[in-house]
Amino acid sequence: MNPTGGCPHADNARLLARGAVAEVVLPGEVEGMAVLGHEALKEFLAHPDVAKGARHFTALREGRIAEGWPLTTFATVRGMTTADGDDHRRLRSLVSKAFTARRMEELRPRVEELTDELLDGLGRAVEDGNGVADLRQHFALPLPLGVISELLGVDVEHRDRLHHLSNQVVATDIAAEKAVAANRELVAVLGAIAAARAERPGDDLTSALIEARDEGGDRLSQEELIGTLVLMIIAGHETTLHLITNAVRALCGHRDQLDLVRKGDASWADVVEETLRWDAPVSYFPFRYPVRDLTVDGTVIPRGTPVLAGYSAAGRDRAAHGPDADRFDVTRPGRPGTVRHLSLGHGAHYCLGAPLARLEATIALERLFARFPGLDLALPEAELSRHSSFVGNSVRTLPVRI
Repeated sequence: MNPTGGCPHADNARLLARGAVAEVVLPGEVEGMAVLGHEALKEFLAHPDVAKGARHFTALREGRIAEGWPLTTFATVRGMTTADGDDHRRLRSLVSKAFTARRMEELRPRVEELTDELLDGLGRAVEDGNGVADLRQHFALPLPLGVISELLGVDVEHRDRLHHLSNQVVATDIAAEKAVAANRELVAVLGAIAAARAERPGDDLTSALIEARDEGGDRLSQEELIGTLVLMIIAGHETTLHLITNAVRALCGHRDQLDLVRKGDASWADVVEETLRWDAPVSYFPFRYPVRDLTVDGTVIPRGTPVLAGYSAAGRDRAAHGPDADRFDVTRPGRPGTVRHLSLGHGAHYCLGAPLARLEATIALERLFARFPGLDLALPEAELSRHSSFVGNSVRTLPVRI
């Protein structure tokens, strides 16, 4: 795996031509595997003999993973993404009420309000920047970061730092000492936020989690509290940031598809779903581990192997999406009886924040192109600098003209 990231699609196509499952080498020469094909990944994600808990990671359990390994947090953070069975259900139940359909509708006015405020700011930034501004910095980032921060009760002064630390935690090209320092600081900042919420509880998710922790029993430990906050702050804004950014790039590069939406032949929800398929915000997500030697699409994945879920590859798998899988098509129908894409997961660990990500992205895109119908990229796609990770899939900046 290329630790510096880059556009994954050429490598994905080459791997998919050889099979739905591939052996990969992770940073630090750690042997792993990736499941790339749509049907194989769907089977793997829901397989009863596949676990998320780090105790199943053979190399980690045997002490063969060096301190500062850039993917350590994905394996060891205490939260929903590394829990199985009853523990997973317990942790998920503590936060699930914040992401119900009813709660999303209650959030809609605030998302719309924040979107309009940020579009005003984007317009000013373009004026100040001689006609060009970074859409990620002024719009795609502060929208999901602002919403998840308000849900968690994170004060404004912490948000930029949390985004910076989140970026370092998910980077796959980071040096060991920097990875250790970023993880420690992230835990410290979130610990301070939790302590402040404990002193001054509010109507926010962090306060609710603290109440669950303080009730005693086995509802939530302090380590699980901080781990849940790590998960919520990273997954709650990084993925939607990439989703909005990738959708804008796709529409600017495919004006005919944008015209279809404007004419009413497709919806903004269709744009979001096709972006999730065509250019998944998360390319390869760590980790899952077979609890026994497991055969997937004819390939044996040995017990205890760290396995990457290849969402960006599965999204363009021609076996599932047809010979034109590389084409961005907002009118693309799903095949009867199949899921349209797997980019938000599948099975017990399906993304809890999926309704929020869809709400934010749909509102953001509709209002962005309504306010600035002539919006276009200020640089050719090939000149955009890519995100430094094979986990996240997007670009570092998105300069636009409006």
